[in-house]
Amino acid sequence: MTPLPLPTGSSDPAVSTSVPKSDSSTCTSTMGGKNKQRTKGNLRPSNSGRAAELLAKEQGTVPGFIGFGTSHSDLGYVPAIQGAEEIDSLVDSDFRMVLRKLSKKDVTTKLKAMQEFGTMCSVRDTEIVKGVLPYWPRIFCKISLDHDRRVREATQQAFEKLILKVKKHLAPYLKSLMGYWLMAQCDTYAPAALAAKDAFEAAFPPSKQPEAIAFCKDEIASVLQDHLLKETPDTLSDPQTVPEEEREAKFYRVVTCSLLALKKLVCLIPDSELDSLEDRFKSLLSQNKFWKYGKHSIPQIRSAYFELVSALCQRIPKLMKEEASKVSPSVLLSIDDSDPIVCPALWEAVLYTLITIEDCWLHVNAKKSVFPKLSIVIREGGRGLATVIYPYLLPFISKLPQSITDPKLDFFKNFLTSLVAGLSTDRMKTSCSECSAVVTAFFECLRFIMQENLGEEEMEKMLVSDQLIPFIDKVLKDPGLLHEPLFIHLAETITSWEIKADMEKDEKTSYNLENVLLNFWERLSEICVEKVNEPGADVNSILSVSNLLQILQKPKSSLKSNKKKNGKVRFSDEIAEVIQENEKCTSSEGENHENPELVADSCLTNDSSDAVSPLRKKPLEELVCKLAELSIKYINEHKSEQHLQFLSTLLDSFSSSQLFKVLLDDDKGNVIEAKPLEITKLVQNNPAVQFLYQKVIGWLSEGPRKDISFLVDILYSALRCCDSDMERKEVLDDITKEDLEWNSLLQVIEKACSSSHKHALVIPWLKGDILGEKLTTLADSLCTMDVVSTGSSESYFSMQWSLLSLVLSQHVQNDYLIGDVYVERIIVKLHETLSKTKKLSEAENNDSAVSFICDVAYNYFSSAKGCLLMPSSEDLLLTLFQLCAESKEKTHFPDFLVCKLKSTWLSGVNVLVHHTGNTCKQSTFLRLSALWLKNQVQSSSLDNTSFQALLSAVDNLLHTLVESEDICLLEFYIGNIMPNNSEWENMRQSLPIQWLYRPLLEGRLSLNYECFKTDTKEQDIKTLPSHLCTSALLSKMILVALKKKIVLENNVLEQITAELLYSLQWCEELDNPPVVLNGFCEMLQKMDITYDNLCVLGNTSDLLQLLFNRSMENGTLWSLIIAKLILSQNVSADEIKPHYKRKESFFPLTEGNLHTIQNLCPFLSKEEKKEFSAQCIPALLGWTKEDLCRTDGGFGHLAIFNSCLQTRSIDDGELLHGILKIIISWKKQHEDIFLFSCNLSEASPEVLGINIEIIRFLSQFLKYCSYPLAESEWDFIMCSMLAWLETTNENQALYSTPLVQLFACVSCDLACDLSAFFDSATENTVGNLPVNLLSEWKEFFSQGIHSLLLPLLVTVTGKNKDMSETSFQNAVLKPMCETLTYISKDQLLSHKLPSRLIAGQKTALPVYLQTLLNTLVPLLLFRARPVQIAAYHMLYKLMPELPQYDQDNLKSYGDEEEEPALSPPVALMSLLSTLEDLLENVLGCIPVGQIITIKPLSEDFCYVLGYLLTWKLILTFFKAASSQLRALYSMYLRKTKSLNKLLYHLFRLMPENPTYGETAIEFSSKDPKTFFTEELQLSIRGTSTLSYQIPHLACSVYHMTLKDLPAMVRLWWNSSEKRVFNIVDRFTSKYVSSVLSFQEISSVQTSTQLFNGMTVKARATTREVMATYTIEDIVIELVIQLPSNYPLGSITVESGKRIGVAVQQWRNWMLQLSTYLTHQNGSIMEGLALWKNNVDKRFEGVEDCMICFSVIHGFNYSLPKKACRTCKKKFHSACLYKWFTSSNKSTCPLCRETFF
Repeated sequence: MTPLPLPTGSSDPAVSTSVPKSDSSTCTSTMGGKNKQRTKGNLRPSNSGRAAELLAKEQGTVPGFIGFGTSHSDLGYVPAIQGAEEIDSLVDSDFRMVLRKLSKKDVTTKLKAMQEFGTMCSVRDTEIVKGVLPYWPRIFCKISLDHDRRVREATQQAFEKLILKVKKHLAPYLKSLMGYWLMAQCDTYAPAALAAKDAFEAAFPPSKQPEAIAFCKDEIASVLQDHLLKETPDTLSDPQTVPEEEREAKFYRVVTCSLLALKKLVCLIPDSELDSLEDRFKSLLSQNKFWKYGKHSIPQIRSAYFELVSALCQRIPKLMKEEASKVSPSVLLSIDDSDPIVCPALWEAVLYTLITIEDCWLHVNAKKSVFPKLSIVIREGGRGLATVIYPYLLPFISKLPQSITDPKLDFFKNFLTSLVAGLSTDRMKTSCSECSAVVTAFFECLRFIMQENLGEEEMEKMLVSDQLIPFIDKVLKDPGLLHEPLFIHLAETITSWEIKADMEKDEKTSYNLENVLLNFWERLSEICVEKVNEPGADVNSILSVSNLLQILQKPKSSLKSNKKKNGKVRFSDEIAEVIQENEKCTSSEGENHENPELVADSCLTNDSSDAVSPLRKKPLEELVCKLAELSIKYINEHKSEQHLQFLSTLLDSFSSSQLFKVLLDDDKGNVIEAKPLEITKLVQNNPAVQFLYQKVIGWLSEGPRKDISFLVDILYSALRCCDSDMERKEVLDDITKEDLEWNSLLQVIEKACSSSHKHALVIPWLKGDILGEKLTTLADSLCTMDVVSTGSSESYFSMQWSLLSLVLSQHVQNDYLIGDVYVERIIVKLHETLSKTKKLSEAENNDSAVSFICDVAYNYFSSAKGCLLMPSSEDLLLTLFQLCAESKEKTHFPDFLVCKLKSTWLSGVNVLVHHTGNTCKQSTFLRLSALWLKNQVQSSSLDNTSFQALLSAVDNLLHTLVESEDICLLEFYIGNIMPNNSEWENMRQSLPIQWLYRPLLEGRLSLNYECFKTDTKEQDIKTLPSHLCTSALLSKMILVALKKKIVLENNVLEQITAELLYSLQWCEELDNPPVVLNGFCEMLQKMDITYDNLCVLGNTSDLLQLLFNRSMENGTLWSLIIAKLILSQNVSADEIKPHYKRKESFFPLTEGNLHTIQNLCPFLSKEEKKEFSAQCIPALLGWTKEDLCRTDGGFGHLAIFNSCLQTRSIDDGELLHGILKIIISWKKQHEDIFLFSCNLSEASPEVLGINIEIIRFLSQFLKYCSYPLAESEWDFIMCSMLAWLETTNENQALYSTPLVQLFACVSCDLACDLSAFFDSATENTVGNLPVNLLSEWKEFFSQGIHSLLLPLLVTVTGKNKDMSETSFQNAVLKPMCETLTYISKDQLLSHKLPSRLIAGQKTALPVYLQTLLNTLVPLLLFRARPVQIAAYHMLYKLMPELPQYDQDNLKSYGDEEEEPALSPPVALMSLLSTLEDLLENVLGCIPVGQIITIKPLSEDFCYVLGYLLTWKLILTFFKAASSQLRALYSMYLRKTKSLNKLLYHLFRLMPENPTYGETAIEFSSKDPKTFFTEELQLSIRGTSTLSYQIPHLACSVYHMTLKDLPAMVRLWWNSSEKRVFNIVDRFTSKYVSSVLSFQEISSVQTSTQLFNGMTVKARATTREVMATYTIEDIVIELVIQLPSNYPLGSITVESGKRIGVAVQQWRNWMLQLSTYLTHQNGSIMEGLALWKNNVDKRFEGVEDCMICFSVIHGFNYSLPKKACRTCKKKFHSACLYKWFTSSNKSTCPLCRETFF
């Protein structure tokens, strides 16, 4: 093993090794390779390492002190893996790694390594850890002084873990560790010091610590001495690597720790070992460097130095005496050091120096050096350190020898004057503790000086007259100083002198003290009189005087109780008196502990054991009388408020008949007149009462004062001088009747409440009738006045209300202040007033009365305990609750008042609930409030707002009830509100029956009787039905109970949950629920009143049984609820199974059983459905006509079979076929029950019911039966369908009857299903059909359907223009319209509709076609979506037929027109015009680019849908037209600007992200589905996609517009404003261009169009089309490039090969093609065809038009025909027209001759 070289400058008691620095560095650089990179994995150390190992072996000890060595980063020996195996084997490889890390410079590395080291010490085996011990001291000694405090803390924590592991095995290394360990315990970073102490205590118990210190004393002393005397910042740290600031900080810390460690050594080492260290300390104290630390600039070092000096004075006084010449100046001359860190240690050192070194004053000049410094410090108030310095002043002066203080009069005078001067500093006024310290020190020193110099007149006079009295005067004058401490110290001082005078056996001493006291009282009297005896006396000053007199009058024990128990200096001769004082104190405290207020109320003459000393009593009484006389004089003469206040405080402390006599001297003759005899006698006999009547009452009624509380105090002082309670009551009753104002009365009662002593004086008066009656009258007048009008000021009322509040809410010993009967009467009055406000209107209502009543009631309830609540208070509580539970619209209260009402009644309920026994049965409030709530919710008069207010109030009430200890309270309350079964049934019956429409239409329920008692026109629901309110309220209450884990009995939870589900299901089934119900459902969601919450919180296991029972009993909504629960996955199929296990239990069928099975069907398994079917099939056979229509007959069983069939679970074709045969057999047996072509007004509901079920079966049969049918069976189905349709057609008038409407719907459904069946027939399926069936269908049945339904649609829509899709009456429109979508073009064209032509309508269409358009086009704007879509589908089939009629008349629009334009079908364009106006109202105000969402099925939805469908038809029509016609139509659209409007609207309707359906989440691939890639399916039944039907349709229209009218869109885009331009460009490029480009390229690739002499190819990837035109030897190759924002951007045409064409001609043709592609509204192929035609004409010899240089016109495709007569050149007519209009000339463009 090779330890590293020992660092320079290190020293050790055992070994002193010194390596010259230069040699060492040379050695390192040459051998160790300091500047070379050591190879990774080279574990063998250098030769210098081996040399160091040898050195260590020879000298054997690890040094106890480390400086920095040649290699600063190496903290100590880190053993290598190879080398000296005998040592290596001791160190574990993991430890070796950690020890290496500890040698790094990086703080974080060291910190983590040290933490790792500590952990390893804890977890590894003891033997392994012991291997580290030899290397630990060197590492510890170095790293415990590390600059980073976290590292130092971690080091000590790791050391503790090491100690706990190795225990006694640490002993051999103690000496080398102990010095640094002690220093670590004195670390300036507290956590590090604490960790070191913990480690030390872990190693040594407290009893062993001195022994351990003694064992290592020499090594410790050596290390610390070296640090103090030898080290510098540069020797402790390497100047080359450590910054100067860091070096100095470390040095200062090390010095501080060393001084403190030395102190620790001195204090801990046993006395026996001290002598052995004497030499070491001698050598330390002999060094000047040590004494300089007392003047060091770093305060921590000075503090540590003074601590060490104190310790040395204590432990080695002999040595310090020897060094007196150095100690004394070092300590005493630093007496003015005002650093807060240094001061405590310094003053301790000062005192120890004075005690230890008797001749210390010989070495300093006290008068020139020490006292002036001390004087300055105390004059400056201790410089913020008064609390530290001043407690040392008394011990300091007590140790001063007389020789130093001579002349002592001047010395003490200056000393005390300086002390008092310190009070003038600003800090004294802001710091209580500082001021208190100065005052305490003053009195301690004063008493000490008086004690030492008693009998010396001059000294006594100086102390009292020149010091004490001016000091008191100063404090009295200065309001900023604390008076209380001074007065208490003064009282203590006076008391001590009085006791000493009484007890002193030496008469001379006693006489001297009495003189001192006499002098004191004379001088005190002078300054007090001086303060009071001036008209404008300062109020603070004179109140301070009264405060001082009050404290001086107190007996000693009360002073003690007022003072904090502070540790303080006592004088030896006081000890006896302290013992006596303590004895007295305990006795007096025993008497007074119950009523602390009484201390202040003791009379002037006190006969208790704490009697005032005679030396004090007489002068104090004289002074008080003198001051009272002066005060009354100034009050009478100058009406001085401050003197009145002063008098009040005097009387409060010194009330006595004698004093009142002094005050009455002036007015002896006055006698009160007109008063009862008792009062007159009292006035004559009692000066206090006389003063009260003559003066006090006059002062109280003088008028408004800012504060009358001190006058009320005088009144109480006078009452205290009355002889009995009876006298006091008589006086108070008398002045209450007339003399006392309300304000004064309030103050009198408030004072009584604030002091038990004052209350005791006035109890009979407070409980008496006079006051009670007066307050009752006040309540009456306040309530009456406030409700009618507010005459007086708000503050006046407020004060009167405060008085009422006070007498109701204040309790003394669980009793009211006034008589109970009056409390009751006041509450009744408040209740009456509140009850009136409920009936007042908004104008009459007065908020302030209610507000004041709330305040009074709140205070009353808050302070009351349950037993104190009056019966009437429950009525008041109920009224408050009712006001809170009503909505603001009803009560008209502002928000602040509602909050007040709420907090008031809640506080009342709180008291009621928590403090009454057996509340349920006793409380009227709970019973009546429950009854009121029940009536409210069952009245059906609540709207959402009022119901929400009610629920909110109930919620607050319930939470209060829940907090009570009585858990049955809430159950009792719910029970009171819960309706009985008949009430529930009545509420369910009162729900409007409209809910039944949807389940009937959707086939979820089957009925065969007329249950609609009223007309089916929907009732307008404006208030909430009672069932909804009741179920919601009870659910809310249940939820509160469940949250508090309250278990409810009697299945209340299940019943309420079932009723809530009934309410919610009723709301859900309504097709078009009114606003109030939507609001109701949202409110329940917000308030968490949901089935899910009830299930989560409660056990609803019996709920399903309850629902099944009700469903099987009543059917209807109860059955739908079960289906809803299963569908929403709240109930699983397994939970349902037990309830229908026995299929037989459902038979014979009742309405309830039927509905239950129908709603279970969708969730049953195939087998279960087969079981039900098996029960039904036999029942379908052999019924009589009557039985066939009954529920338990054919109707019910067929309904069940239909329900099973509806869910595709019966795939047995033979079975279905069998049932069809049964139905055919019914027709043969009972044909009259089949409603074929008959009048339904005579048909019974039962017959209608069975027909509906038969029709439903046939519809289902067509969908699911693949079994081949005979021709007769097909005939039955199709003939029946047509016959039922005829019945439907003939009974339009009865559509308002629900069953007739349902019959019409299913008849149309059957027609629709048959149409769909034959429409989707393929070659495979046709083979299974009878021969000629298809032709029969097309020629007869299909024709029959449409010949009935088309006129029927026209008739139905003609009757009513606004037929909402959701209204029940129009349900027939859906199947009817869906059937009509299957109408063929030929059937449309051969219609039999009445002729409909419009006057003035220009049209080229034949009459039958125009009639069809005029009939169907208006239906695009019909207020029912099915009609709009059906009209669109029918018109869509017609559109391709229409352009041919314009084509025939094209010649009439020929070249004669300047700019010919042709309108698309007039009927469409006139509708478009109407729709544009409507849409301008809907969308006009929305900026382009801001997306608007259209609410599905709203009126706006109808307009937008109609508008977009109209445009789809126009664009379809446009696409079917020829190029020439398209040019004319587009010119028309340009003129009307219709297309511009469309494009603006589209960019308000298309979504920002047109992703299709849910694919936004599913498809993150390159090509997500969008509304542009997916085809729009406009189906009538599919309403699931309604929310994005308009956006999809808008995208579809935009796609068509770009595809079919690209040039016009381009023109609009280029002319639009910049913002719109950017929006359109961005959207089109992102979503549309790629789709269109792909379609365009694909159409080129798949085109079958053949050009003679031209070939066309396309490249999809580069969006290019290449055309090669060849004619004879000429070859022209063109490349057409589509832009990225196609078709908005210009299509570029580039040249490929060009053979045999002149450059100019080539350019012309390029330009022409570019023009055609840009300006023609068609595809690329059409543009190329046009261009080829143009080039062909050129080669045929047709000349170009000389205006556009093209043969074929780029817009209307005409040839040049207009020739100039002069130059014979031909022009296009459109070009000429433009030429003439733009140039304003009529000359030929070429020859400039006039053009004829």
